[in-house]
Amino acid sequence: MTDRISNMNKVFNDLFKCPPSYPQSKDPELMEILQKFIFGDIFATGELTNKERELITVVCLATIQCLPQLKAHIYGALNAGNSPLEIREAIYTLCPFIGFPRTLNSLEVFNSVMDEKKIKVPLESGKTIKDNERFDKGKEILNKNYGDALPKLLNGVPGGIGDKTAQFLTELYAGDIETRKFLDVKTRELIYVICLVALNSTSILKAHIAGAIKSGNSPEKIAAALLQASPYVGMATPIEAMIILKEIQGKK
Repeated sequence: MTDRISNMNKVFNDLFKCPPSYPQSKDPELMEILQKFIFGDIFATGELTNKERELITVVCLATIQCLPQLKAHIYGALNAGNSPLEIREAIYTLCPFIGFPRTLNSLEVFNSVMDEKKIKVPLESGKTIKDNERFDKGKEILNKNYGDALPKLLNGVPGGIGDKTAQFLTELYAGDIETRKFLDVKTRELIYVICLVALNSTSILKAHIAGAIKSGNSPEKIAAALLQASPYVGMATPIEAMIILKEIQGKK
């Protein structure tokens, strides 16, 4: 109990530069449960740095559009050692799966934090490729992590729409996003796993967990990231993802 409370106090102060706030809450009992569980228990479990944990938390909150909490954790992510460019890139990474409107909502929150901290936006460009390179560079990344699974999966959709969708996903998901600076492919692939968990999208989760491993994430790190997501998105889908991860490992 003492370790749990001391962990909570230290982590909360490191991230938010103040003591835990539940005594002042209108719902102090729930806030006490929440803060002890997240900052006392979860943050002490698994081999993730606080910097990684807060970036995962930003991804979860942006995906599910909990914008007031997102603002608080963007501050937490900065205090944990993430650069503004790394946080921006984490939000950019979400757009193929959460869509552009929710990505823009999240960036509006991010930019409000930048304004409050007197950091000039737009930030430095992360673009590294030319427009006519998007498909070839994207295909190179996808083939390394997924082979030809995407075009095979979508081949045969009526009207040739499946083939066009595979092309557009290659260009956007990998070409536009994964070639950018400031976050590597390994980190972006882990972000996609967490995003899919937050969306409760289990149908393609197996492929993305395998892709996250191929890009350099250890199974232990993925498991810890899933646990880190669970207080923010609920326990059910992270547990499903842990079972999928265990099955993938069992086949090796």
